[in-house]
Amino acid sequence: MPSQRHGHVAGHILGPQGFVAGTLEHEGGRITAVAGTPIADERTLFDATVPIVLPGFIDLHVHGGGGHDVMDGAEAATAVARLHAAHGTTAMLATTMTAPIGEVQGALAALGPLVREGAERARGAARWLGIHLEGPYLSPQRLGAQPAFARRATLAEVNALHALAPIRVITLAPEVDGHLPLIGALRDAGFRVQVGHSDGSYDDGVAALAAGAAGFTHVFNAMSPLHQRAPGIVGAALAHAQHAELIADLVTVHPGAARVALRAIPGLYCVSDATAAAGMPDGEYHLGHGPGAQRVRKCLGAVRLADGTLAGSALTLDRALVNLVRGLGLGLGEASRRLSSVAAGYLGLRDRGQLATGASADCVIVDRDLRLLRVLVEGEEVDPARDAE
Repeated sequence: MPSQRHGHVAGHILGPQGFVAGTLEHEGGRITAVAGTPIADERTLFDATVPIVLPGFIDLHVHGGGGHDVMDGAEAATAVARLHAAHGTTAMLATTMTAPIGEVQGALAALGPLVREGAERARGAARWLGIHLEGPYLSPQRLGAQPAFARRATLAEVNALHALAPIRVITLAPEVDGHLPLIGALRDAGFRVQVGHSDGSYDDGVAALAAGAAGFTHVFNAMSPLHQRAPGIVGAALAHAQHAELIADLVTVHPGAARVALRAIPGLYCVSDATAAAGMPDGEYHLGHGPGAQRVRKCLGAVRLADGTLAGSALTLDRALVNLVRGLGLGLGEASRRLSSVAAGYLGLRDRGQLATGASADCVIVDRDLRLLRVLVEGEEVDPARDAE
């Protein structure tokens, strides 16, 4: 698979213990050394002209980009992976839409060769880590932009889908009949179950966590809201979750709500929920595949159905970095953690999300204005996008 046999990166490098002024060496797609002098105050990074080196972004919720949707098949998924790599995302989960089960099966069969462990990575593309099965095990009352093909999950059906392509994360609505007792079985089978697209109560959310759910899918969006006498799924997430996704475009979630989640959920990590509209000009695009696909319109940075419902996003994670630092006031190290190491830890990945000896040589190099300068995916130099969202 493509990688640069040997290379080095110099700059202000975010290592496991903080920023250092030094160099990172890599060979054969792996980091072989990181050395430098500790930087006491990361605020000084913005006063210097030295490049800033961060771990490559890890996005656990990606539907599409560059005009393509992952459910369109392997060729489209490769184009999606190239688009996001050019924006600094070095590893991702291919995320499905709710659709007739035959379409889901067809999509996973096409994606399987790309996302299995050890699969060859296309040149210039991010690494696919597996599948996030966002549909079809959702509440019909909280579909959001998902088509109306929700169904009940069974362990046999999930295992059959997993045989087509490795599923890492499953979103489901715990209040759907049969789902709550299934959560423990799915967890024991190695899946990370997330509560999402749910009209359940606060008690349903708490019960799902007790049963083994690991987190919440795009917190605040497509779930019963917080009210002082009916805290809903949002209340369960804010009160009890260790992990949850946040779409960090500052449109899908108001900055004030994003700050609440950042304070409340220790393992909050940022995702794009990107659609085919990511990296594209304003216009019409599709979400999903086949007869069940939704037509969406990108305008002014948001993606919506014809009725105005938000439908994923046009976000790329280089823009999310700017939003976290400039929009929400996070320190650069903390913002980077929410875009890389937290997601890596959530999936149990020990060789990604950090710039340390032995880890994958996945790097994002930015200037002091957080503009993308360079991207390395497993040591391969990828041309960065110059038209960041």
